[in-house]
Amino acid sequence: MNTEDSTLLTHIQKAKEGNQKSFNYLLDTYWNDVYGFLLKRTQDEYDAEDITIQAFSRAFDKIVSYNESYSFSTWLIQIAKNLHIDSLRKKNTSVVSKTSTEEEDTIYKIPDDTPTPEDRLITEQNLAQLLQYIKQLKPHYQEVINLRYFQELSYKEIAAIIDEPINNVKVKLLRARKLLAEIIKNK
Repeated sequence: MNTEDSTLLTHIQKAKEGNQKSFNYLLDTYWNDVYGFLLKRTQDEYDAEDITIQAFSRAFDKIVSYNESYSFSTWLIQIAKNLHIDSLRKKNTSVVSKTSTEEEDTIYKIPDDTPTPEDRLITEQNLAQLLQYIKQLKPHYQEVINLRYFQELSYKEIAAIIDEPINNVKVKLLRARKLLAEIIKNK
């Protein structure tokens, strides 16, 4: 038996007695092996890390049942493998048991109303273009459009801000929209 094996057995024995430093030693020594094994199986870093944590937790809970005549790394890998299989079973049964084929068809037919990145880009470009058109209006028209459509204020609030009657605000907005429509049409 070499010193590496005797150090490992010493730490395993101390871990069985509840020594925290020995648990840390075992975790540090075997983390990469277990994580690497699971990463190959899961193809997902998050799942691999999650199951590795569970594997070490289970191993430390059951360390008193570990038989020193077998390789510790093999024992850990077997625990990790079993946990991975359990997680796959849970995923498969939860999906299969909760949805029927009719429900699946219904789920896939639900439209996705969220804007795609392309939609957002078009909206941003259109908004930028619209702002360029608005800047061609006289300042008092720019102000009422900004207050009404960008700040979403009511006619009454706009009237208070620009210190004019509500009817003037309505007329200015009508005029501003008409002028803006002409600018857009001419471009």
